[in-house]
This record gives sequence, C-alpha cells and structure tokens, in this order.
Amino acid sequence: MAVIIDTVSMTPLRPRHPEKANRPDALSPPKPDWIRVRAPTTRGYADTRNIVKENGLVTVCEEAGCPNIGECWDKKHATFMIMGDTCTRACAFCNVKTGLPGMLDASEPEHVAEATFKLGLSHIVVTSVDRDDLDDGGAEHFAQTVRAIRSRCPATTIELLTPDFLRKDGALEVVVAAKPDVFNHNLETVPSRYLSVRPGARYFHSIRLLQRVKEIDPTIFTKSGIMVGLGEERHEVLQVMDDLRSADVDFLTIGQYLQPTRKHHAVMRYVPPDEFSSLEKVAYTKGFLMVSASPLTRSSHHAGDDFARLKAARAAASR
Repeated sequence: MAVIIDTVSMTPLRPRHPEKANRPDALSPPKPDWIRVRAPTTRGYADTRNIVKENGLVTVCEEAGCPNIGECWDKKHATFMIMGDTCTRACAFCNVKTGLPGMLDASEPEHVAEATFKLGLSHIVVTSVDRDDLDDGGAEHFAQTVRAIRSRCPATTIELLTPDFLRKDGALEVVVAAKPDVFNHNLETVPSRYLSVRPGARYFHSIRLLQRVKEIDPTIFTKSGIMVGLGEERHEVLQVMDDLRSADVDFLTIGQYLQPTRKHHAVMRYVPPDEFSSLEKVAYTKGFLMVSASPLTRSSHHAGDDFARLKAARAAASR
C-alpha cells in the first residue's frame, strides 16, 4: 500500500522576506510625534481600494506600507505597481515581497489604464518591482502601460518610477521612447550606505541612468529621491544633491526612512522637521526646479500637484 503525504498544503506559507527571516531584530527608537498618521477610514479610501481590487492591480501604497495611504487614497490617488508583487532584489529598507516573480500579465497595461480612467486621475504614477529575471528588466511592459494609459486617458500625465535596469542593455531607451512626462528613479540613500541598504544596486549606475534620460530626451522631467535616518552624514546628502544636479535631475524628494519590520534595517535617527526644511533650501540653491523634503515625503506623495509646479518652474526658468 502506498502512503501519500501532502507536502503542499501542509507546508507553511513562504515568509514575505525569506532572506531576512533569520536575522536578529534591529531595534529602532520610538517614533516622534511628527511621524504619526491616522489609520485610513474614509469613504474615498474605500472607493479607491475597491477600484484597485476590481482591476486586479497591485499598489506600492499597500505593498511598501506607505504612511500616506489614507490621505492619498481618500483623494483617489494611487501608485500602481506593475509586473507583480514579488521583487528579485532584497533591499534592507523595503517591505515589498522578495522571491522569484511569476509571468507577466499581458492584460495588466489595459487594467492600469482602466483604473486610471475610473479614478479620474489627471496625473498617474506607475512603478514596479525589480525584474532582474526578465531580459529587458520589464522595460517593454512599462512602455505598453504608458501607451495603454495614453489611449484610454489622453489628457492624463504619466510619471514612471522605474528600477535601475542594471545590466539590461537597451532597456532604458525603450522606456524613454514611450515618452512619460516624468522619469523617476530613486537613489534611496547615500553611496556609503549602499552595501548595507541597497546591496543589489550601484550608485553611479543609477546616476548615469538619470543622466541618460536627459541625453535621449531633454523634454522629459527627471526625478529622484533619498531617505534619511539610515546613518548617513549631512555632507553625504549634499554630495548626492551635487551628483543629481550633474545629471541634470529636475526634482528631488527627501523623506524619513521608516522601518517596516524589526528584520529590516533599523532607523538610526528620526530627522526633525527643521532639518528637512534646511535641506530643501540648500537643494533649491543647487538648482533643482522642484524639491520636496519632509518626514513623510514619498516619491509619489502629492505627485500631481508637484508636477504642475514643476512645469511652472521650468517655464519660469526659460523666460
């Protein structure tokens, strides 16, 4: 007689971050008052959540545990995360699931476009997980998403927040050819922290990626952001500003790093609001058209309003 053992349904669920499961807890200091946000409970939040779910979409708002989700979703502003919910990288700061992603959904660009239409978005932000498993890093999927949104919502402006396309020759050119209004790629932190915070990436590759966008199409706005509170020094943040300006980046965001779980990188320091204000002033003196720096600043927070100000700043600078 054969005995069959069910090793599928009996196997515990794979942890969200298997590479971090055996790490010791990293303890962060208590959150200060200026970091606290209210839990989302509004009707607008519920409506946005329903539209996202009806179209089978993933949002970075949920996956990354963004503290601004209540505010943004109440206004029907959501940042779509394409190409699945599983990332091939294992950054120490990020709450997005790590592992081997599944196949691309060919209908996803149309679903994103339909959700954009239903939400009535005048400005849409689309990001993705890292897809190192794909030959082009997902570049063509980004381009298809841009084209689908333009077809369904021709008046909507489009902002892409892309991975670094490391070792994916020709991928960036595919994305730029789709002509998003804003090309965003985050540096995340200062170079000295890359090994412990963003080990799968290369700082100067990311700088060069942003520079290449402007070389290929100078009309596209470029944007990048970093987190503070990860052990960086002020002079290092100022050097990042200089490096980004050397790449002709238009828009800089600076926000406080918040630890998703105790297995992630610890918060080394909560930066007070007055230091963010100081960094913002310095960044403007270095020539950025737009700067957003505050404890709760995130790449796509107030993205639509910021895009309007970004266009106005470019127009004013060209007079």
